[in-house]
Amino acid sequence: MNTFGLVQIGLMLLCTTNTSSLQCNHLPLQQRKVIENSLQLLDKMGKKFPLQCLREKTSFRFPQQVLKARQKETIKVAIEEIFQHIFYIFSKNVTLAAWNGTALEQFQNGLYQQIEQLEACVIKKRTNYFQNKEVNRLKLKKYFQKIDCFLKDKQHNLCSWEISRAEMRRCLQLIDKVVRKLKEA
Repeated sequence: MNTFGLVQIGLMLLCTTNTSSLQCNHLPLQQRKVIENSLQLLDKMGKKFPLQCLREKTSFRFPQQVLKARQKETIKVAIEEIFQHIFYIFSKNVTLAAWNGTALEQFQNGLYQQIEQLEACVIKKRTNYFQNKEVNRLKLKKYFQKIDCFLKDKQHNLCSWEISRAEMRRCLQLIDKVVRKLKEA
């Protein structure tokens, strides 16, 4: 899918998204559904992890402390930031991945919808989060830059995308654990 197509989808979703305070109250449940769906779509995108890629595995070390904030709003802002980074990574140069295009588009659309809902719910808290938690924001940025650089260094080849896909699976699973705790609290 080209960038123009993504922009059209994004604009369509932006125009049709109707976020109310009631939706914000149910955001943890929505996030769990989106994450569950995203994990399924990640599986559908490709086949099993290719054995030839095992030797290229690398550790990106997700900065888990960004999801250990005490305030729900701070965690929501961090999750929104993570979703934005994931969306960015999966919106470019994915042609060499040879993935299921429909599953990839659904994955991107689900992330985009969740980003829009999170933005609408945490807009006021974002400024405070970034002022007080700039270190966490930089850690997230560094983490995703490592993945982006890894993809570029490997010229977006199949193994680099498969390793990145596996890393995004781990990232989403960490978010899911945090969202489950948010719902219980």
